[in-house]
Amino acid sequence: MTRIFFFHGAADRVQLAAEWLGKICLAKQQATAFAPQRDVADRLDRLLWLQPATGFLPHCRADSPLATDTPILIAERLDSLVRDQRLLNLSNEVPAEFSRFEELVEIVSTDESDKIHARDRYRFYRERGYELHNRDVSGGI
Repeated sequence: MTRIFFFHGAADRVQLAAEWLGKICLAKQQATAFAPQRDVADRLDRLLWLQPATGFLPHCRADSPLATDTPILIAERLDSLVRDQRLLNLSNEVPAEFSRFEELVEIVSTDESDKIHARDRYRFYRERGYELHNRDVSGGI
């Protein structure tokens, strides 16, 4: 069953996503960031080019020919992914195919609208019996 982690208290959801992906990459692991909104995907892409300050995090779009060789993928759709280890959800909805992943990470900012959507997702997972792990990231990841 998918392990689900909620990181709450983020000042900026996409910025914290980039930081978390950096930690994943440093640990030599892989992750897919689900960002179906083009502006969110583009912002995350830009941030990954700038972090860390002395380099960048190797990433590409999920439909790139380099996807199988790249540790971080940015996906606007989940139906044709080449991996199912770790998913970072940057949408406001429950990803349709989240249960095929070993881990799902949800980042919740301090924005009231974001919290409302996150509560709905939390309730959805809890009602289906998923074990939920919560972590306050207001002080950083």
